[in-house]
Amino acid sequence: MQSNTVAPFGLLGKIDAVIGRIEIWILGWGITLMAVNTIANVFGRYVFNQSIYFSEELNEFLIVIVTFMGLGYATRKGIHIRMSAIYDALPIKLRKGLMVVIATTTAVVMAVLAWYAFEYVQKVASRGRITPALQLPLYLTYVWVVIGLTLASFQYLLTAIRNLNFADEDVYVSYLEIDSYEDPETASAIKKFQDTAEADK
Repeated sequence: MQSNTVAPFGLLGKIDAVIGRIEIWILGWGITLMAVNTIANVFGRYVFNQSIYFSEELNEFLIVIVTFMGLGYATRKGIHIRMSAIYDALPIKLRKGLMVVIATTTAVVMAVLAWYAFEYVQKVASRGRITPALQLPLYLTYVWVVIGLTLASFQYLLTAIRNLNFADEDVYVSYLEIDSYEDPETASAIKKFQDTAEADK
């Protein structure tokens, strides 16, 4: 199931928009740096016969960042995997109620996981361990787990809040994404194809 986006509104909408821009920036740069780092390492290995000594460690660090920042982003966009056979068969109001329960429960689970991750980061930081190649504090790698889980918890909480308005007939899979069978990317591609076909006539 895919979704349609609605315009943000209110204070929560502004906070969500700011978080979204930060997530996109971090994810964009994280993936770009992974690609550049990997290509540079391959180039160095096969052209100069010398690998970049910190390349593997840097990629591991970036994978953690992209994975857990991506968790918050996927939740914000409502593109996470859902098992919805029973949910789809329910009337709109029951679906909204079930979405509130699901989103609230998931928000609590994510918050609990974030708390345990935070405690682990504190333990790692207290031991003063550093990474072998970059010589950076090891806890800087794991702090992104806390950030990602916290953002996911916040997004699920926003989803629950948004669905509390039972006067609104739309069911939201995130704060801004309306639950829908239409795939906006596919619909856009089909429309472009149709426009091009019309222009060629």
